[in-house]
Amino acid sequence: MAAGAVSAREGGEDAFRRLFRFYRRWEGSDPSGAIDFSKPAARQIVSSALSFSSVSDHDAYRAGLRPVNQWKAYGLKNYPGFIFIPDPFLPGCQRHWVKQCLKTYTQKPNVCNLDMHMSSTETTDLWGKSQHQLRNKSSSKRASKTLLEKLRWVTLGYHYNWNTKKYSANHYTPFPSDLAFLSEQVAKACGFPRFQAEAGILNYYHFDSSLGIHVDESELDYSQPLLSFCFGQSSIFLLGGLKRDEAPVAMFMHSGDMMIMSGFSRLLYHAVPRILPNLEGKPLPSCLELPLPADLPEDSVMEPCSQEDWQVCAKYLQASRVNMTVRQVLAEGQSFPTEARTGRDLDASSIGSYHEEHSEIKKHKSDSGS
Repeated sequence: MAAGAVSAREGGEDAFRRLFRFYRRWEGSDPSGAIDFSKPAARQIVSSALSFSSVSDHDAYRAGLRPVNQWKAYGLKNYPGFIFIPDPFLPGCQRHWVKQCLKTYTQKPNVCNLDMHMSSTETTDLWGKSQHQLRNKSSSKRASKTLLEKLRWVTLGYHYNWNTKKYSANHYTPFPSDLAFLSEQVAKACGFPRFQAEAGILNYYHFDSSLGIHVDESELDYSQPLLSFCFGQSSIFLLGGLKRDEAPVAMFMHSGDMMIMSGFSRLLYHAVPRILPNLEGKPLPSCLELPLPADLPEDSVMEPCSQEDWQVCAKYLQASRVNMTVRQVLAEGQSFPTEARTGRDLDASSIGSYHEEHSEIKKHKSDSGS
């Protein structure tokens, strides 16, 4: 049966779950069921308008982006508010964001999944404790995993309380200024000039990882978009409806691609069932082969990436994908409601609930019996 021919509910299983399971086992041999925005030929693809004048060429360059009038932006019929932008980064500039996700954003006081079963001393400087082993790691499956390879998620800005499923004013660390600048330029280009980057979740995937079916609905303001940035190996992304019995649309996400979910699409079910090896047949996508430009502007938010650092990043990405999602939590002038529990209640058990319930980044074998 073709992937897109799933009925709303068959055998007691909702349509989204059924297609999720299909792509969980999919090897990419028949890509006809998945949209590829790098080769936009599917009937349901439509052009999406961008605001060229909202972002100056200089500000785009500061974030490592091409001028907005050179971007391509697409939407999908029946999914208003969904925007897909295939790799708008300048040559070499993806490297900065990869390095930040692995070396900088993993530093304390940011929170990660390893905090649930390791001490703060053990989870300090994951990069420093992993780089030598990762740089010299063999391809043997018996080789022990580095701490970076055990990383599954990191939270930035307002840290989600996975126990109460809420954000709070009391559990906050400064949001990275470079990622805030990138996010705000993309949001402005997509028609959201007042977007403020307040919270982020970084997901770290390997070939045996997935992101379970969910809706991002814990923010207090839905009028602002959810932004997603992808680097490394490719993946299949499923975008569904307001209910899980609506069959989702499958699409590829390649390194450098951006996705914006706003308006009607802001609260739709979505998931990542599969990480796929680079479709070019090389260890890394071609867009990651070039180094950062040597002539970055003085006010660029990007920093040079040394060859030594990139060797570690490249080795990691040969079997991995990194995704940054950024969102605004509060409306302008809004504050958090007063509650008895605060973000300080975050503990090891509540951190673990993201891994088990919301993200469901699991091994193949854990999904095969469901």
